[in-house]
Amino acid sequence: MKQDLCALLRGNSYPGRGILLGRSADNKSAVIAYFIMGRSENSRNRVFEETEDGIRTRAFDESKMTDPSLIIYHPVRRLEGGTTIVTNGDQTDTIRDAMAQGHCYRHGLHTRTFEPDGPNWTPRISGVVTPEGKYALSILKSLDGDPSCCCRYFYEYDAPAAGTGHFISTYQGDGDPLPSFAGEPIPVGVAAPDASALAKALWESLNGDNKVSLFVEYIDMERGSLHTTIYNKHC
Repeated sequence: MKQDLCALLRGNSYPGRGILLGRSADNKSAVIAYFIMGRSENSRNRVFEETEDGIRTRAFDESKMTDPSLIIYHPVRRLEGGTTIVTNGDQTDTIRDAMAQGHCYRHGLHTRTFEPDGPNWTPRISGVVTPEGKYALSILKSLDGDPSCCCRYFYEYDAPAAGTGHFISTYQGDGDPLPSFAGEPIPVGVAAPDASALAKALWESLNGDNKVSLFVEYIDMERGSLHTTIYNKHC
């Protein structure tokens, strides 16, 4: 049963980073949304910035950046041919490089694990969207907080229904340590007619203290045209 993503986000003060992939209600566009949140000053000191092939994170105030290793990366990259990759870390480049060599996205992710930020061991979440609107989501996470074992889960959707999406996040909610996302990606409804409307609804649903940046894109599956909206808490 499809859930209301905005309601889920309003009821969760800290899902961390989240990816939504889906299909618009009119069945004409592939839908992508990615957001980041932060609890520390270092994590909150970021904005999304457009690049030639997607977006990157950068420090809003360079003087306050203390450790860029896990927070500065390219969340979204578009490949020649129209495939789009979205992730919560530098595995975006790992997937891109694997696909450029003729492999599938899973090949690249089998070389990666969760983030080395114990005791949280933040999961690496990734999504891949093809030009025709098929998509896949994955999560690399520790086994119940045990860093000696990485669990890799892959979920592939080759015929998503109109007005339907799937959502995955790094955490189930706030905590210390932060509890990793559990279970399959959550089926949600995608009713917003365009990227602007979806972005506004999602941004207003994220916790006001913890939200940092949001990217939403509708990809016209017939023409390949893009409609993109970005929100940054630091403008």
